[in-house]
Amino acid sequence: MRKLPGVHAPHRKNTAQMKGVMLPVSPVIKIPMSMHIGAPARLLVSAGDEVRVGQPIGEAEGYVSAMIHSSVSGVVKSIEASDAATGETGTFVVIETDGKQTLLETIKPPVVSNLEEFLRAVRESGIVGLGGAGFPTVVKLTVEDISKIDYIIVNGAECEPYITSDTRTMIDEKINLWEGVRLLRRYFNEPRVLIGVENNKPEAIKGLQELASQENIAEIHTLPSLYPQGAEKVLVYNLTGRVVPEGKLPLDVGVIVINCTTLAAIGRYIKTGLPLVKKCVTVDGTAVKSPKNVIAPVGTPIIDILNFCGVKPEDTKKILLGGPMMGIAVPCADAPIRKNTNAVLVFSEKDAKLPEEQACIRCGRCIDTCPFGLMPVEIQNAYLTKHFELLGQYRPNVCMECGCCAYSCPSGRHLTQYMKLSKTALREYEAAQKGAGK
Repeated sequence: MRKLPGVHAPHRKNTAQMKGVMLPVSPVIKIPMSMHIGAPARLLVSAGDEVRVGQPIGEAEGYVSAMIHSSVSGVVKSIEASDAATGETGTFVVIETDGKQTLLETIKPPVVSNLEEFLRAVRESGIVGLGGAGFPTVVKLTVEDISKIDYIIVNGAECEPYITSDTRTMIDEKINLWEGVRLLRRYFNEPRVLIGVENNKPEAIKGLQELASQENIAEIHTLPSLYPQGAEKVLVYNLTGRVVPEGKLPLDVGVIVINCTTLAAIGRYIKTGLPLVKKCVTVDGTAVKSPKNVIAPVGTPIIDILNFCGVKPEDTKKILLGGPMMGIAVPCADAPIRKNTNAVLVFSEKDAKLPEEQACIRCGRCIDTCPFGLMPVEIQNAYLTKHFELLGQYRPNVCMECGCCAYSCPSGRHLTQYMKLSKTALREYEAAQKGAGK
């Protein structure tokens, strides 16, 4: 058996058996007009406007963009050009909630009878990739020639430690997920649908297998628990044997990859007409007294979620949105959760410290564990010595910043950070060379 690249990170799926708990609506929420890859949404409301749950407050601006809807009912308190807590620039709609969660009166299931109507509905739903990337889903599903789609892969790997929000989707919303499978098969010329789930989620696998035995429209594949199993290109290769070339997408090899929670959201929207306005978020980490899966309106301040889970400020040294391998640290707990927030992890001082870097011992573990066979140490060295031509030959842009190299390094080298820095440096170097006519 061939050795798969990646790392056996500890699972720590402490909340896998915990169904999502509704968070009381916060007094004030802040909804960014940019919660996705691409152009921010165009503002549709002003200070003083009354809003209802599901009401559009941001219009998709351009091809790669997404609709934004109010997740609460209340009054628009203000429109802010930046987040004073985090320093992030952009447009934020601050809503003073009334606690009633009154639905917009016009919400109803969309009329869908063909691919064009299906794509329009997905666009109007505001759904983006909910596995973390936040790519507008309608763009991913807009395919010039559907006859070239051989596979649709439903990503249920959820390979990061701690996070179980996708697991709860596959258990608690499996009917909506299955409806999403039906819709994709119906409008994409019945490709093979493969649902990949890591083997540390037995309850989710069992439930999906039961559905598959009743309706033979999808194949359930149990995958080894190996990070980063859920990465698109890794998943495509492990399930189909197809290699996505450098600079290409799964679509270029006849595959669409969609996150299981994203697909369940599509199934739910087509049935109800309620846009994406709330999110199940795993709250865990060494500073969390009561880990939970929390269902919260989009735009809820992180601090309200942490208080709900018994997190004390004096114990909090680092807050991550997402997992410990690829999550983003936030400087302030007043920041809002977004559509693609699948976890809020909080760590104590001991676990928040980065290891002190030691000299490289040339063991090669960073190369062995890299899903794409890159040489992180050589990339780091080329970056530090400003040898940019050599840096380009080492292809840092292929890196997806999964963190396997840094995780496996016995010398504690901050390799992932250097991969990010290398991408920026190489981009600036190439732009300078182009400007100089070289």
